[in-house]
Amino acid sequence: MSKSKEHHYRVRVRWTGDRGEGTSSYRAYGREHEISAEGKAVLQGSADPAFRGDPSLYNPEELLVAALSGCHMLSYLHACAVAGIVVTDYEDDAFGIMEETGAGEAQFSSVVLRPIVTISAGGDAGKAEALHEHAHDLCFIARSVNFPVRHEPTIVAEE
Repeated sequence: MSKSKEHHYRVRVRWTGDRGEGTSSYRAYGREHEISAEGKAVLQGSADPAFRGDPSLYNPEELLVAALSGCHMLSYLHACAVAGIVVTDYEDDAFGIMEETGAGEAQFSSVVLRPIVTISAGGDAGKAEALHEHAHDLCFIARSVNFPVRHEPTIVAEE
């Protein structure tokens, strides 16, 4: 019987939005915060502007969509390398839908990944497209969320 292997991820989130009154009222405080991990650059974050956040900063919802997109990309590149498909460029225009359900509650209902993948001339575009399904199965973040993560890839062969 094999022992499962654990991976641990530690980040620090520090609120920086105290405007001198703390959380004395809903409008009294900023939603700004810093996200950091040892040895890495600090990300500046806030809430979505719909929830009084700073639109110039990343919000947790965008970071969730980015995590799903990045995980799929890395899983896909791995699957292509193993299958002999040479990817020379990859760009994803991912988007997520979060629905407010009332009483201040909300949740994601879906995320769609729309990668544009360039493969080397003579590569098998059909196989490259099919590998997105395998990459989806490999992506541990997509397997961890309770909403569908779909992909609508475009495969472009170099000339």
